[in-house]
Amino acid sequence: MQTTSVARLPLLSLGFRPFFLAAVVYAVFAMAVWFASYGLGLRADFNGLSPALWHAHEMVYGYTLAVIAGFLLTAVPNWTGLQTLRGWPLLLLLLLWLGARTSFYLPGYGLVAAAWFDGLFSAYLLLAVAIPVVKKRQFRQSGILSKVLLLGIGNLLFYLGALGYLDQGIQWGLYGGFYLVIGLILTMSRRLIPFFIERGLEGPVALRNSARVDIAALVLFVLFFALAVFTPYRQTASALAGALFALHLYRLVGWHSAGLWRKPLLWSLYLAYLFLVGGFLLTALRAWWPALEFPALHAFAVGGIGLMTLSMMTRVSLGHTGRSVHERLRFMPLALGLLVAAALVRVLLPVLFPAGYLRWIELSQLLWIAAFGALLLHYLPLLLRPSRN
Repeated sequence: MQTTSVARLPLLSLGFRPFFLAAVVYAVFAMAVWFASYGLGLRADFNGLSPALWHAHEMVYGYTLAVIAGFLLTAVPNWTGLQTLRGWPLLLLLLLWLGARTSFYLPGYGLVAAAWFDGLFSAYLLLAVAIPVVKKRQFRQSGILSKVLLLGIGNLLFYLGALGYLDQGIQWGLYGGFYLVIGLILTMSRRLIPFFIERGLEGPVALRNSARVDIAALVLFVLFFALAVFTPYRQTASALAGALFALHLYRLVGWHSAGLWRKPLLWSLYLAYLFLVGGFLLTALRAWWPALEFPALHAFAVGGIGLMTLSMMTRVSLGHTGRSVHERLRFMPLALGLLVAAALVRVLLPVLFPAGYLRWIELSQLLWIAAFGALLLHYLPLLLRPSRN
């Protein structure tokens, strides 16, 4: 098959198509494996990694990084006017990502193979998005590119720890990657959520933004990141999380408009940001209530990252396949509602009713699977069909 004919395949014509599809499929598969291990007692050995470590790694560096790759490979051409990967080069990047995901199941040197595949994937992705940005001298995107680079470094630290070469590697890699994703989402949300709300509502909308809040939020997040990932100063990190809660709540209130609650692809983004704000609050409160550690992480993960990525994937896919982002999709309220329920069950019920802790976790896992399963049933045709002209 000629390269040109491969590039004409809808699935390989732009980065969001294969990577969003891979992310949604993997969201269902990886959570099903985690449910089987956690709830059904399936004995699984991921080349020496415990199921919990595998789950944490794959949610950050498997699912979420696939979404980031699809988003950036699609956004960079809009920013620069230069094409990113398509056809065979895009397929190669996807196969590197897939090679890392499947290597965990290989006996012997599977973890080493996963490290190589993930390392090559991160390097290739960084080059693919950095080259157009540098050619067009759009250095304002350097903050985003630096996070892609740091995610690759974080993944390397994880593997060095898992292979026994770095004592703190697993912790640095997992928490570093996790909070880098949060930082990237906060950066992109500041650019996109007010823009989407203003464009998505009829009539003039006056949203409040503050340059001082933006700068303060960035500086405090960098400090929080450094302390939370690399130091034992949890009390100080919790205090910074309290300040970040206040700043981002102020920002979110300034973005509110009553009309957004009538549009699923607006209220879902707004609620996702609200979960991130709640994650900072719970992280601040854990200084006095240590049991809030995992609810805080999952407010960020299920409600913040999960809901934000599901909503953003749908919006980007509609816009870049020639469909209206205001198109009424009957499945979207169901998928979004299931994921909101998954987040609330995972964050609130273990705290309010700790006696049922295991059952709440299992219910949240099943709700996640149902949400992304509902998305997949309606999403597959959208990504496989040609764009509307």
